[in-house]
Order: sequence, then structure tokens, then C-alpha cells
Amino acid sequence: MAGTETTGATDATATATEKPARSAKSTAQDLEGLEAGLDALDTVQIKRTSPAEVLIHKVLPPIVAIAVVVAVWKVLVVAKVTDDYKLPDPGLVWNSLRQLWLQGELLDIVWTSVSRGLFGFLIALAIGTPLGLIVARVSFIRAAIGPILSGLQSLPSVAWVPPAVIWLGLNDQMMYTVILLGAVPSIANGLVAGIDQVPPLFLRAGRTLGARGLVSARHILLPAALPGYVAGLKQGWAFSWRSLMAAEIIAKSPDLGLGLGQYLENQRNNSDMAGVLLGIILILVVGIAIELLVFAPIERRVLRSRGLLASAR
Repeated sequence: MAGTETTGATDATATATEKPARSAKSTAQDLEGLEAGLDALDTVQIKRTSPAEVLIHKVLPPIVAIAVVVAVWKVLVVAKVTDDYKLPDPGLVWNSLRQLWLQGELLDIVWTSVSRGLFGFLIALAIGTPLGLIVARVSFIRAAIGPILSGLQSLPSVAWVPPAVIWLGLNDQMMYTVILLGAVPSIANGLVAGIDQVPPLFLRAGRTLGARGLVSARHILLPAALPGYVAGLKQGWAFSWRSLMAAEIIAKSPDLGLGLGQYLENQRNNSDMAGVLLGIILILVVGIAIELLVFAPIERRVLRSRGLLASAR
């Protein structure tokens, strides 16, 4: 009996020892499975788009859309839905473009406006970025000028042209002032919105590592707020371009040169509807080109670096 009892006790002890071991092994396997699942979720499958796919999905659709618009335009002209001087034939617009090119004026007109717009935007960037940082991080300044920035952003850019002309006269400084008043609030507000979305844990971790002040802004706030900041930059460029066109249309002087806005206004004064439509098309093309060539690649890179794009586009 004693031997039997001893054997039973030994078996019970072994069974009790094996249960925690199996439980620990099962828990470890569960943790490994969970980690593998999280790794799979975090992994971004980047697939490079082939040239054929780019042609089909990126290039062809806008070409088809333009062709449809021109076709509808041509049908309306042939159907004579309105007078010719109100809706000229697309061929007349093409002839106006060809004439500008042959006269060597097309590139000069476009570059006059583009150079102004880009230079003004860079100045707005240099002003709007630190302003956005200060507004986002200093509560008193945010309470004081935050609503003013939002109000300036909603104010039509054309409203700044008359006072700018009175203040500065008909010169490039007036043009840049209008651009700044239109673009700076958008850039600053975009950065403020991006910083507001930065998790507080990032800032606490940075302070733990000794990142404070400008170091924290450079290495933590700006990188973490990049998506909102880039959105603000895109909107800032849009406001820069719109402000510049408004200034060029209203302010007229030989010292200002001939830009797209002034070309548009000259054609209106000449009652040349084909030239007016050409001016509108050129303004639209430049705005789209800057968006596609500058801001779209930056936005894709920022989103891809954060795993927000499933494929390389």
C-alpha cells in the first residue's frame, strides 16, 4: 500500500509539473502567432507599376476626357447654340496658341507668371512654416491669431489687390504681397492641422531623449506632421496661383511684363474670345502641371514612407 501510494503521489506531481509547462509552451506559440499576424499587417506590399499600366490608368483617362470635352465643344459650335463670338471654334483657339508660339511669346508669357508664382510661394513657405509651428505650440498666440489666419484663408485673394496697389504701386512687390497674403494662411493652417494630429506620445518620447525646442520641432513635430503639412502646401500653392492671376488681371503696367493673367485681360479688351479661352486653358494647364510634377510625387513619397500606399503609383 505504501508503495502504491508513493507511486500515485509521484505521478500526480509529474502531471502537475507538466501542465504549467504545456501552458507556457502554448502561450509562447500564441504570442508568436500574434506577432506574425501583426508583422503581416505592418508589411506593405509595394508593386512597381509597369509602363503599360501607367499608360492605361494614368495617361489615357485624361486624354480621353480632353477629347470628349473638345468633341462636345465642336458639336456645340456646329449646332450654333450661341453666337460665334461667344463660343469660338476649337480651331480658332489652336490658331491663337500657334500664333503665340510662332511669335516667340508663348514661353515668355508662361514663364513670367510661373516664375512669379514659384518665387512668391517659396517666400510664403519660409514665412508660413515657422508661423504654423508657433501657432500650433504656443497657446496664447494660437488663441490670438488662430482665428485671424482662418479668416484670411477664407478671404478671396482678389480683395487684396486694390490695397496692395495703393500701398506699393504697380510693381512686382505688389504681386508678391498679394501672393503672400493668399498663401501664408493656408500653409500655416495646414501645418497646425498636421501638428494637432501628432500623438502626444511622440513628444513625450522626444523629451525623454532630450529633444526640446527647435530640435523637437525639426526631428519630431515636422516629420510626424508631414501629411497635413503637405496638404497645406498644396493648398498654399493653389492660393498662390489664384492670387497671382487675380493681381495680373487687375493690375496693368508695362513694368509688370506680360503674364498669363494680363494676357487674358488683354484678349478680353480686344473682344477676342478665342484668346480668352486660350488664356484660361494655359492657366489651368500650368496649375495642373505644377501639381502633378511637384506636389503629387512629394505626397506619394510621404504616404508611402508611412505605409499608407499599398502599391507604388
